[in-house]
Amino acid sequence: MPNPPSVQEPSPAFAAQRLAEAARYTLLRRLAPSMRHHLVVNLQPIGMIYEVMDRRLKAPQPDLADVHDSAHKINGFAKAALNSCLDIVTWLAPDEEVLTTAEAGVRECLGLVATSLTFRGYNLRNEVGRLPGEVRRSCMRNVLTAALIHATDDTMATADIMLAGQAAERGLVLTLTVRPTEGEPSFIAEPAYRRLEWADVEALAAADGVAVTREGPLLLRLVLPWAEPPAAAGG
Repeated sequence: MPNPPSVQEPSPAFAAQRLAEAARYTLLRRLAPSMRHHLVVNLQPIGMIYEVMDRRLKAPQPDLADVHDSAHKINGFAKAALNSCLDIVTWLAPDEEVLTTAEAGVRECLGLVATSLTFRGYNLRNEVGRLPGEVRRSCMRNVLTAALIHATDDTMATADIMLAGQAAERGLVLTLTVRPTEGEPSFIAEPAYRRLEWADVEALAAADGVAVTREGPLLLRLVLPWAEPPAAAGG
């Protein structure tokens, strides 16, 4: 009787990669409502401006300056909407070579999730100022947003969430502190998808070379490695 085929166990590196992929999918599912909001926020005013412009054009003697101003506004919102669409695509298919500063990267991540977290009863405070050095933008996006969502999943609203940063030799150190506050809990339900667990944050961090530590549910620390300086042009 032939021996049954042997089953090869996946390597630790392969298993870690699959965990990171699962965590990234969960993160994107949780970010989807915020992404949808950012996609439509510049499209909504276009319809209102069009209605105003249409009424002006139906006047016996249209004010062409006002009509031109409305058309200019529509063009501006359309360009902003296009840029938002292109930017959202980079969350799904990131360019690993794109870098960001601490100030710009944190502002972008908080800007994406701020409305959702505010509706859920969390108040964001950004204390990250201008710091020297740059990190990979995809690294900042993945790990910081995952840490924020995990912290709010793990702490009952209402609460203040403070984010501070400092430049260290080993990398950009971001400290996320959650402080529960008095207040009525929000009636806004979390989107129907699973929680982001600490294991998800760890998997994403490991894939991006980020060191993460947690002191209970109220303090998280991320160390994002500095980007390598650009190679000198050959000659």
